[in-house]
Amino acid sequence: MCGISGFYNCNLSPDNKADTLRRMLTRIKHRGPDESGIYVSNNIGLGSVRLSIIDLATGTMPLPNANNSLWIVFNGEIFNHIELREELLAKNHTFKTQSDTEVIVHLYEEYGPEFLNKLNGQFAIAIWDKTKQELFLARDRVGIRPLFYTTIGNTFVFASEIKSFLEFPEFHPKISEKTLSEYFTFWTSLSADTIFEGVSELPPGSYMTINARSKSIKTYWTLPITKPNAYEFNTVKEAAETFETIFTDAVKLRLRADVPVAAYLSGGLDSSITTAFIKKISPNNLRTFSIGFTEKDFDESSYQNIARDYFETQHSSVTCSPKDISDSFKAVVWHAEAPLLRTAPTPMNLLAKSVRAQNIKVVITGEGADELFGGYNIFKETKIKHFWAKDPQSKYRPLLLKKLYPYIPQISKANNNILKLFFGYKLSETSSPIYSHLLRWNNTSRINNYLSKPYQEVISNYHPISKIEDQLKDQLNDYDYLTKAQWIEINFFMSKYLLSSQGDRMGMANSIEGRYPFLDHRVIEFCMTLNPDLKLKGLNEKYLLKYMMKDRIPESILNRSKQAYRAPIRSTFFSEEMPPYLSSMLSEENITGYGIFNLDFVNQLINKMKLNKQVSEIDNMAITAVLSTQILYDLFINKSIPKLQEHELVVLNKTIIDSSTITIN
Repeated sequence: MCGISGFYNCNLSPDNKADTLRRMLTRIKHRGPDESGIYVSNNIGLGSVRLSIIDLATGTMPLPNANNSLWIVFNGEIFNHIELREELLAKNHTFKTQSDTEVIVHLYEEYGPEFLNKLNGQFAIAIWDKTKQELFLARDRVGIRPLFYTTIGNTFVFASEIKSFLEFPEFHPKISEKTLSEYFTFWTSLSADTIFEGVSELPPGSYMTINARSKSIKTYWTLPITKPNAYEFNTVKEAAETFETIFTDAVKLRLRADVPVAAYLSGGLDSSITTAFIKKISPNNLRTFSIGFTEKDFDESSYQNIARDYFETQHSSVTCSPKDISDSFKAVVWHAEAPLLRTAPTPMNLLAKSVRAQNIKVVITGEGADELFGGYNIFKETKIKHFWAKDPQSKYRPLLLKKLYPYIPQISKANNNILKLFFGYKLSETSSPIYSHLLRWNNTSRINNYLSKPYQEVISNYHPISKIEDQLKDQLNDYDYLTKAQWIEINFFMSKYLLSSQGDRMGMANSIEGRYPFLDHRVIEFCMTLNPDLKLKGLNEKYLLKYMMKDRIPESILNRSKQAYRAPIRSTFFSEEMPPYLSSMLSEENITGYGIFNLDFVNQLINKMKLNKQVSEIDNMAITAVLSTQILYDLFINKSIPKLQEHELVVLNKTIIDSSTITIN
């Protein structure tokens, strides 16, 4: 795992290019603290900071092909690199290292962009073709690893994280009002746009080529979805047998490493399944890690202890308090590089920090299972609302919704009329391609009301929910309700929010690589062919997984009610132990000075939170959104971060200038 940075068509001198690359890499050195290297030529600069996991001795980047005509920097892992190396050896390719990085550059030489279809992995790739004078960038199928780009003057600049751009001359970021309104609706942006104007991310499953004549983006993989008349594996027994084979290989591949591989064990079904498969494949002593909370409403420690004892793992746990979250929230926003509507990424950051403190670099986790097997409440909610919409006047059908949110008193204790008022939004519009998310997005979009008048004016005629509904009107026709909801959740939320703010960013902030067997593309492609009843049977989520894992994980975990992963908000930001920087971000001076939010509305929200009277989930999201956006502005627009000092700069283990002078530091 690594971080990469670079630029194309840059008119700086070779020395200035090298210095700029070094500084850009230093901003993301948390992604790769073990080694760093750069390649500089007339039109190009490539840089890498490396977290050594495969081929510790000889995998230093940038790496060339055999005749030095191609140079690569790479962030990620190619899990099937051993098999691909054998394929290339049979075609007379020669290798100088045992790294997966070198396999990639030879694959590109042999097959061109088509090689991406051969990869089983998680990656962001940059390859410079000296002969064609062309830059090639690519990203894995579901966007596990990030890759951002922008144009500064005439120079194309790319990096694993946006903060790297802060070290490129004349980069002056500005918050996009329209994208901010999308974050305050969907928790993320709709497209390749980021929160900063002019900064984009390469979409998952895509590659880009840039040369003197053109810049193009092409898609090599999209999420496959199946219409009702084409479902496969309609029986749970047959589906479970096939899934067992695919998933076993997905886990086995992700255990490949030249360093120890650990696992997260949350006490839920998904992490218990991955742990069970790891123990089956490699019965040796497994290190597992979990996080608990001092506030019992959020704590799952009892289930974590059950799983620990059942699997007999060498387990470590960290307990998180509201003060721990508030103390770390600023750092979390710095690493997330986007507005946040929940504090949930912060405990994941603290967990990763505790893992790294025990000299572990790689963890396997259960991300993706909820999206693929109907695990989220939004899927059940959609099913109930479809049932309710057939008899809108029913007194009993909306009562089913109370079962989904026992942890939200406003819902679990609500009467029939309140449930109808809250959940009845556009109840009859079941033909909408975004029916599953209409209520959620409409409620979240209220956060936009806190924006200042200038921001409101910019977005006054911008309606992102209608925009996405129009875009998907034809694309999702004739699919069942669950497939539509899964498509939305995977394409809009999983990569751009979940895998970013709670996955890659929080892990790599602490030099920890996450690996996700449920996101093996073969697993995804299998799951998207299944009959929906094998995923969500009645209101029983992950039906196939539960069938498969009976008597293989603790019964209390197998049959426990779904508990969403959450972290405290009000007690985090409004207590006597609130850190000074949070008060500063909410001060009249900074709310007015940054110009993003309406001071009166924010103060009303603050007073409501302090009094703790009828604080809703939207209120909690709103205060988190305000704080995180203020922090983001301070860090990236005001550039309140300290300037890099010479002693802080990464040590370059490999410096290659125009392939004629090679200096090893």
